[in-house]
Amino acid sequence: MTSTLPTSASSGTSDERLDEIFAPIFARIAEGAVAREDDRRLAHDEVSWLRDAKFGALRVPVELGGYGASVRQLFRLLIDLAAAESNLPQALRVHWSFVEDQLTALPDPEAERWLRKVAEGTLVGNAITEPGVGAIDRYQTRLTSDPDSSDGGFRLDGTKYYSTGSLYSDHILVAADRDGERVSVLVDADAEGVTQHDDWDGFGQRLTASGTTEFTGVQVPADRVLGAGYGAPGRTYATSYLQLVQLAVLAGIAARATDDVVGWVRDRTRTFTHSTADLPRHDPLVQQVIGRVSAAAYSARTIVLDIAEKLDRLAQTGWDNEELLDLVEFDVARAQAAVIPSVLDAATQLFEVGGASITSERLRLDRHWRNARVISVHNPLIFKLQAVGDHILNGTDLPYAWSAGTK
Repeated sequence: MTSTLPTSASSGTSDERLDEIFAPIFARIAEGAVAREDDRRLAHDEVSWLRDAKFGALRVPVELGGYGASVRQLFRLLIDLAAAESNLPQALRVHWSFVEDQLTALPDPEAERWLRKVAEGTLVGNAITEPGVGAIDRYQTRLTSDPDSSDGGFRLDGTKYYSTGSLYSDHILVAADRDGERVSVLVDADAEGVTQHDDWDGFGQRLTASGTTEFTGVQVPADRVLGAGYGAPGRTYATSYLQLVQLAVLAGIAARATDDVVGWVRDRTRTFTHSTADLPRHDPLVQQVIGRVSAAAYSARTIVLDIAEKLDRLAQTGWDNEELLDLVEFDVARAQAAVIPSVLDAATQLFEVGGASITSERLRLDRHWRNARVISVHNPLIFKLQAVGDHILNGTDLPYAWSAGTK
């Protein structure tokens, strides 16, 4: 079914108006980035600012209370948000695919109801990945019939890891097994039997609320079972869409790294005895490093927005054009090979502009590399490149899944 969502900026909110609304919020969020990193303080306040401004409703049609933004507009703002706080676009990653699913289901009344709730501030997190052997074709999280339910409801039991964004969210999209079938289940984050832990121990992206979530006898009404779960056979827009969010995070990291190192160099008066200039900002070698970091930010942003435009075209088809689905999936996989190395290199090379003082923990410039390194390994580049090469050489279908296996 084709979505009724406006797909051009002219039929929704303009870029200028969106910047008027969100640029001040992003700037406010950026002010506390280093302090949050030092304290490992989850960004609950910052998420509430975004919630109040209806950031989660960017793609919701104007007539349903949202902004009617295009996919490109969404990703443009995700890059800017990532520059302010790289954890937040990742934390909201599955929220965007949930919204997109509801848009695709329009004019279904239930989808419209959820979109109106999103426009009122509702956010959706996720609990998909499982520890140990719980790949997508053998979930240990079970959805079973509830004998005590009078309306055909279910019970949900299991443990999930990497529950990205769920501690910030009102609802959790859970991937579960129902009698051998992969299904998606929408659970209230504060439902009885839901226990969330902020125990993500990665050295980067530490504020994404990507911890463990336990579900113990959680009651699930029949209307909260939303259909096929992640990893169901066949093509889907979701893999390219969700992967592009991660590339948008990298573009934002590169942008913030550029701004931070430029600010540091401009204020610096001390240099080395064998430097070619009296001030670091006049040194051609330092200028070259700044140019490289800036180029990484520019190229990452350009690639992300180019693919976002293709997703806009795909959205106009109702996400069911197989040729376009393959094209976007292929492009996102290839884009990783361009974006990941250049951003990681930039986050390393920026330290070449100064001496030991640039490593001060007061600056926390190390967070850019740590965050970029962690976001980059979520879908390892080596496997993406192998899939791309196999597709080019042998016409092998793209995998459309990131975690799979056999019993």
